[in-house]
Amino acid sequence: MEVNFCSSCGSAMETRDVDGTPRRACTACSFVHWGNYSIGVGALVEREGKILLVRRAQEPGKGYWTNPGGYAEQLEQINETVRREVLEETGIDAVVTGVAALRDQPRVVHNLYVAFTMAYVGGEPVPDGVEVDAAGFYGLEELETMNVAPFTRWLVDVAMKRDGSAGLAVDEAPIVPLPGYGLFRI
Repeated sequence: MEVNFCSSCGSAMETRDVDGTPRRACTACSFVHWGNYSIGVGALVEREGKILLVRRAQEPGKGYWTNPGGYAEQLEQINETVRREVLEETGIDAVVTGVAALRDQPRVVHNLYVAFTMAYVGGEPVPDGVEVDAAGFYGLEELETMNVAPFTRWLVDVAMKRDGSAGLAVDEAPIVPLPGYGLFRI
């Protein structure tokens, strides 16, 4: 899809060379359309050696078991997004402890997916009945007989075989106060 009007001032857009790459740029102001991107998040919530999974009730992936997740809202930190998505889809309260994995998927809408490790806080898995029709904590043996999506199988392997590594951990006390930032570090 080509961007024809500036989202900043509403003027017509043209294709222009910007640093060696053809980009859609405004004919009246300095706005440049850098591309179409989405940020997805996923939760790796572990409780008693089992991982929280949901069964998709809608496409894409209807019928597959996946980890809970969704897409970041414009004014929401992604660690808040994943906590909200887990609560909405499963009724489970969990808090982010770190970043376990990233998936970079360039396509028409370039998608970056951030998989978070999360500490279980409370609740019992109850599907929302809209996006997911089943939810629960499952062990590795149980997953062998379930219709688990391939990417989720990879994420579960990452989550369950960390060898003590926390990945990128939440930086609760950065050396400089940075309100509104979601910070993670080794």
